[in-house]
Amino acid sequence: MSENDLIFAPEAPPEPEASASLPWKIMIVDDEPGVHDITTLALKSVSFSGRPLEFIHCYSGKQACESIIKHPDVAMMMLDVVMETDHAGLDVVKFVREVANNHTVRIILRTGQPGRAPEREVITAFDINDYKDKTELTSSKLFTLVYSCLRSYRDIVAIDASKKGLSRVIDASAHIFKLSAVENFTRGVLEQLVALVSGKPDAVLIKSKTDVDGLVVSYEKEHWNLVAGTGRFTQVADLNQRANFGVFNKLLDMVMQQKRFVYQDRTYAAYFEDRQGNVNVLILDGVDSSESVDNDIIQIFMRNVSIAYENIKLQLDLEETQREIVCLLGEAVERRSMETGNHVRRVAAMSELLALASGLSEEESAILRYASPLHDLGKIAIPDSILNKPGTHTPEETLIMRTHAEIGYQMLAASNRKVLKAAAVIAHEHHERWDGKGYPQGKSGNDIHINGRITAIADVFDALANDRCYKKAWPMDKILDLFRQEKGKHFDPQLVDLLFERLDEIKVIQSQYQDKISSPI
Repeated sequence: MSENDLIFAPEAPPEPEASASLPWKIMIVDDEPGVHDITTLALKSVSFSGRPLEFIHCYSGKQACESIIKHPDVAMMMLDVVMETDHAGLDVVKFVREVANNHTVRIILRTGQPGRAPEREVITAFDINDYKDKTELTSSKLFTLVYSCLRSYRDIVAIDASKKGLSRVIDASAHIFKLSAVENFTRGVLEQLVALVSGKPDAVLIKSKTDVDGLVVSYEKEHWNLVAGTGRFTQVADLNQRANFGVFNKLLDMVMQQKRFVYQDRTYAAYFEDRQGNVNVLILDGVDSSESVDNDIIQIFMRNVSIAYENIKLQLDLEETQREIVCLLGEAVERRSMETGNHVRRVAAMSELLALASGLSEEESAILRYASPLHDLGKIAIPDSILNKPGTHTPEETLIMRTHAEIGYQMLAASNRKVLKAAAVIAHEHHERWDGKGYPQGKSGNDIHINGRITAIADVFDALANDRCYKKAWPMDKILDLFRQEKGKHFDPQLVDLLFERLDEIKVIQSQYQDKISSPI
């Protein structure tokens, strides 16, 4: 099966819409069968908002309590007061409101003995919606009463659904705000939105009898690009050509022309444009009808999403700028040493590789990659005559050269940024040795920060594997022999083992970032 077959397989014939024929449930609670017969006869041809009535008959208070639990979606209850006891109806009211916690059903108290339950006292003490004497309920008045109650019930349910929808929007927004990467964020938006519009009976936005699949696409340079998908769109990738969207083309055209939501062939599409003018379209496929979509709730949700999305993109731009500046600084130092900047790129990639292999998290490994280019930042303060000397340094020159570790640390230590704080540690400790004979502090073993130990291996390996102003590149066998000899002396023995295990990947990094000796700046 091809990718397009998966996405755009012919839709099954739509089922008849059931929502329009769902009946309004009316519960008649009375111990006199004749009252049931007369009420049913008077209302048998009545419909409201295109939906018929369904009658649920209960002949005692106990039966009414059992039925309201089975049928929590009863819209109206016509309730007698005196049944198996003089206050059976009032007991039912308490049960419905307090035990069943049903505050949407409209309760009409009907009594043939008003003296047993005085209207003023009952209305004050019990949560009912109307009080009627059975003798005053003519067919015409009963019709008016039913219409009034159903209108109230419909509006209360709609308000309650909106409250639930707003609550879900808040919960969903809180969840997606935790996601930082744009792709993860967008997928999180879709997952939360599809959860909001799922086919559960209490779903707020869309009530669908089938699963709803979600897709977000963006319009750039006259092409539609896939941003994220859920359901059957989850595994779809590289849909960056206009024609690849198949049956959605016409729908997308309509959305772009109208710049609003469009519903067609069980597919709902909504247009969103952020403050930067970026156009995105949300597509929900598998929606039974346009009437089942609460556009206001979707607009509220997507307005929150749009603000968060812009903030994430701004944050990513700032982070990318910071990373680029860090790399440029590292390259500037290397060029001053008559090297190209690819040394710091290789060290960064190798450091991340070894960090992941050593068990550091993806975030910790990424921070190490971004920070390691500044490992020799302190060399910026070393005189050119020492820094670029082709021969062996004198003892005095060696002391001056070694100050670069402390200088780099001092330059970076004041920052509270994660990357720069890590860079300060790396600059300070990447010349320490496992056996304690390194500099500047003479730390040993695990007292040396893992970032410093990893960068030390990556730095030395790369320095030996490539030409420098003072030497030619070593053969690989000679490099590996040195690491075997220095395992447990200069270098962390476990990290050396990982170096050998990942040697093929390290060779790939070396080949990706080859360089040539450059002139000093």
